[in-house]
Amino acid sequence: MHDPATKLVIFDCDGVLVDSEPISVEVMVAEFEKAGVAIDADYVYRHFLGRSMATVVETAKTEFSLAIDEAFLASLRAHLFDRFRRDLQPIAGLTDALDDLSRSGIAWCVASSSQPDRIALSLDVTGLIDRFRPHIFSATMVKNGKPAPDLFLYAADKMTVPPSACVVVEDSPAGLKAARAAGMRALAFTGGGHAVGDIYHRSIDELAPDAKFDVMADLVQFIP
Repeated sequence: MHDPATKLVIFDCDGVLVDSEPISVEVMVAEFEKAGVAIDADYVYRHFLGRSMATVVETAKTEFSLAIDEAFLASLRAHLFDRFRRDLQPIAGLTDALDDLSRSGIAWCVASSSQPDRIALSLDVTGLIDRFRPHIFSATMVKNGKPAPDLFLYAADKMTVPPSACVVVEDSPAGLKAARAAGMRALAFTGGGHAVGDIYHRSIDELAPDAKFDVMADLVQFIP
């Protein structure tokens, strides 16, 4: 075993560990429609991908004069969790990537914009929870969500690894910006079901990540 320059890989969850984004977008569009606001999938991807629920709430208020209340959030959560239990799948090749990290002596954790119960459910129904628990961090644990660096810095601190020895695996522009702001290497994973279309790929390419890849089993090749 060599002594790697990278000591910790920080994974986003949605679109990186689990192929949740297409499901999440369908549910979000449907819930906004029920509240009388017409948005489409492209809008959700552009404005909400990789961001916290607090950002969704603020955008709904400023852009659509929609006050998202507890009833809205409860309906969204129930609809989403039901779909996750029925349809959510892990990203192909992830367990191979984790095994490679383990053999290389590199630790890993999750740092997601999602709520803790959503992260836990996502990892549980896809059979991944035991590979990550207890190293699971949510944007609810910090003041500012992505693209601010707070969550990644918090995760690194809790894992007792300096930012310079961390690699972040992200699928969203907000997450890649957060990684860079935290002083960490940023890898763009584009193998999720939502990672299609010129607009999406341009938004990733414009940020010039340290690597861009779409086969999760190849992850270790991009880690120094």
